Amino acid sequence: MGCSSTCYLPPNPLPSHQHHHPHHQRLPLNRRSLLFLSTTLPLSTPLTSSASPPPSPDTTVTDRVFLDFSLCPSYFLNRTLGEYDLSVCAESEPLGRLVLGLYGNLVPITVSNFKAMCNGSSGSTYKGTLVQKIFPGQFFVAGRQGRRDKGEVKPPVELARNTETVDSKAFLLEHSRPGLVSLCLSENDDDDDLKLSPNYHNVEFLITTGPGPCPQLDSKNIVFGSVLEGLDVVTAIASIPTYKPAERIRQYNDFAEFIGDGRAKTARAIWNRPLKTLYISDCGELKVAKPTLPPTLP
Repeated sequence: MGCSSTCYLPPNPLPSHQHHHPHHQRLPLNRRSLLFLSTTLPLSTPLTSSASPPPSPDTTVTDRVFLDFSLCPSYFLNRTLGEYDLSVCAESEPLGRLVLGLYGNLVPITVSNFKAMCNGSSGSTYKGTLVQKIFPGQFFVAGRQGRRDKGEVKPPVELARNTETVDSKAFLLEHSRPGLVSLCLSENDDDDDLKLSPNYHNVEFLITTGPGPCPQLDSKNIVFGSVLEGLDVVTAIASIPTYKPAERIRQYNDFAEFIGDGRAKTARAIWNRPLKTLYISDCGELKVAKPTLPPTLP
């Protein structure tokens, strides 16, 4: 039977004397063969990529809120208010106002919830609640949930579930300078019983005080705004003295935590607490003429 055009023809066999001497198959390279190889072989991958870097996070200020801070010298030492409300402290000493710009394009749920806590539409408010802790040279923390008679935030009920707390894109901004506003996640000091509630909403926040960055907060807490006005107030808050345990007490507490003694965490609750009654005397939302403001880079 004849072979058609589609038949497979085996290659010419090598001469018998080349079967056992592979080095005889090497072909000499001359200038013409090198030129041929250079035009037919694929080029190697370049060492540097020409791909453009990813876009920077959108830090356009979409909303403004304010927080007024005051000192209340008549707040008694057992730190239980009873029916007393810090927001009507008769001997209040105003410390100043912070105007915060919020990054609503970057983390809309976090910004919406924080704004609702400032204007009271959440079923709760920061007004009349204590600044819980001050870490000198780093940041201060406010908005701890718990008992209102202890100057803590009443748990809110009218807030959206914040799915951004598990979204990696929400953690792109770093705590790189003073005056950044961040949602507390790793630094959260809310009661464990509250956190177990299916209706729990995290609203505790921190503000960096400087002078340097706080890299230990990066990738753990969500930066969602910055101080537009009142950095002098931030500095004044950072200078308020706090409770500092002696080194011996710190060592004992570390050992107690190591052996699983639950009292260690309870004892640490008062560490870094301001020795003066510092509280948020008022808060609210500031309406702006334009829906968005020029970007403010962190």
